[in-house]
Amino acid sequence: MSHAASITLYGTPPSGHAHRVEVFLTLLGLPYTYVTATADVRKTPEFLALNPLGQIPVLVDGDAVICDSTAILIYLAEKYAPDSPWLPRDPLTRAEVQRWLSIASAEVRFGPAIARAISQWQLPGDLAAAKAIAARLFGFMESHLAERRFLAADHPTLADLACHAYIAHAPEGGISLAPYPNIQAWLARVAAIPGFKDMDPLPLPAGG
Repeated sequence: MSHAASITLYGTPPSGHAHRVEVFLTLLGLPYTYVTATADVRKTPEFLALNPLGQIPVLVDGDAVICDSTAILIYLAEKYAPDSPWLPRDPLTRAEVQRWLSIASAEVRFGPAIARAISQWQLPGDLAAAKAIAARLFGFMESHLAERRFLAADHPTLADLACHAYIAHAPEGGISLAPYPNIQAWLARVAAIPGFKDMDPLPLPAGG
């Protein structure tokens, strides 16, 4: 394992995108500095110099600047845990991990993550459409997890870290997990990984 330079993570505590990176840094035992980058901070010239898209998370590792949560996860795995099970070398398993990283950036983001953002912070968006995306995703995941302990392999991988937070906190977007016992069991297995820390909960929406 390479030795960490000075690592800084820019994010916000309610962000599942930042949380997945924070969890992985912790699980790898890497020291880092957390900088809260609120919406106002993300509009500053200093932040836009790091990420011109004005998005979190951003990881600064010495002279390296990496944007996008799944890109950061891959970077950290390749640099600091290159032979670990988090990003398997087997081509088929690695492809399966990549599939779930793509799902995390698509269906998870536009389903439970958007529903949570609309419900919690009144961000613009179509709540019914987000809930429909989540329902389709969760139906697929429930079947996928019927005979699997984790998403991409028989052990935790980056796939599980990338997908966990927004699915675990789907009720904060008015999406019940009660119909999905296999998903609930998977969430519990991920939460039981030694050193794992979940996001702090937010209030459930009224009537959600």
